[in-house]
Amino acid sequence: MSDQSQLVTFQLGEELYGINIMDVKEIVRVQDVRALPNAPGYVEGIFNLRGEIIPIINLHKRFHIKKAFTSEEDELLSGFIIIDVDGMKLGVIIDRVSRVVAVEKENVQPPPQMLTGIGAEYIQGVVCQEEGYLILLNIRDLFNPRELQKIAELRR
Repeated sequence: MSDQSQLVTFQLGEELYGINIMDVKEIVRVQDVRALPNAPGYVEGIFNLRGEIIPIINLHKRFHIKKAFTSEEDELLSGFIIIDVDGMKLGVIIDRVSRVVAVEKENVQPPPQMLTGIGAEYIQGVVCQEEGYLILLNIRDLFNPRELQKIAELRR
């Protein structure tokens, strides 16, 4: 068993986040998203990815994070990360995809009490890096079962 995790990292607001590469199905450029009536406020809508209907989640709205200031160059790196949460594919809007990094498990520290934006219950840990820190999201905890059920119903 390796003591390393491979993480896909991305920017959301001012922070750099990482999620386990095994939870990421793909990264796609921004597509046309169809708004849905009666959807929770953080659900941007749905889009069609090669015949599959994918709900799009806006973590900016969910966690009250300001969108990052992005240059035209960054716009090319923005889009959706398609993740798999318990067999359901969801698209998460990101400001900018960064890169895949390998993180030693021993370098992951518990999240500090005062972390801006996302609540500590959604954070697996924090890794200190030269250019700041990387927040490891636990995507399975981003949505409770009732929310997932509601999002699943939107796809019908």
